[in-house]
Parts: sequence; structure tokens; C-alpha cells
Amino acid sequence: MKELFAFILRFGNLNPQQIDFIASKSITLELKKDEYFSEAGKIARQVGFIVDGVLRVCYYNNQGEEITKYFIEENNLVVDLESFNNEICSSAYVQAVTD
Repeated sequence: MKELFAFILRFGNLNPQQIDFIASKSITLELKKDEYFSEAGKIARQVGFIVDGVLRVCYYNNQGEEITKYFIEENNLVVDLESFNNEICSSAYVQAVTD
């Protein structure tokens, strides 16, 4: 959790109540290689912070080919923002590339 707060505090200060609130809403989630953080066709309901490893964002085109859009490395937030903010189904998968 310290990595998350170090990341957030790069952008400004938090008071103790804000830190406690974020900590109370946070859980540790460990993904194994090839497991999904979020999936196409579902509404994104969580925001993640990558402490260790790499995730990739991918989708399938009209021919059924898997296309990787980009990778997300450690010390970055991960969320399908359009799906999360607008409560619409995602068009992409967010998948662990590493254990």
C-alpha cells in the first residue's frame, strides 16, 4: 500500500482522513499470468495500482485476431476509464503478462 500512497502524493498532499478513506477502500489483488483485471463486455468496477509486474490492454478485431493496444508497467494506475466513468461495457481486456 505504501507504493500507492507514494504515487498519489507525487501529485499533492492528503490529510489523514483522506489516507484512511483510501486505505479502507483498498485491497491487495494478485493476478497470475494470463488472468484478467477487467474484461471486454463487462463494466469496469475497480481502479488498480500495479506494484509488481506488467499488464496489457488488448481487444479482438472483426477477424477474431487478438490485438495488443499497449502495456502498463509497475507504479502506474490501471483502469478502463471510459467504462468506469460512464458505466458502459468495456471493449478491451486488461490481462496480466507476468506472475
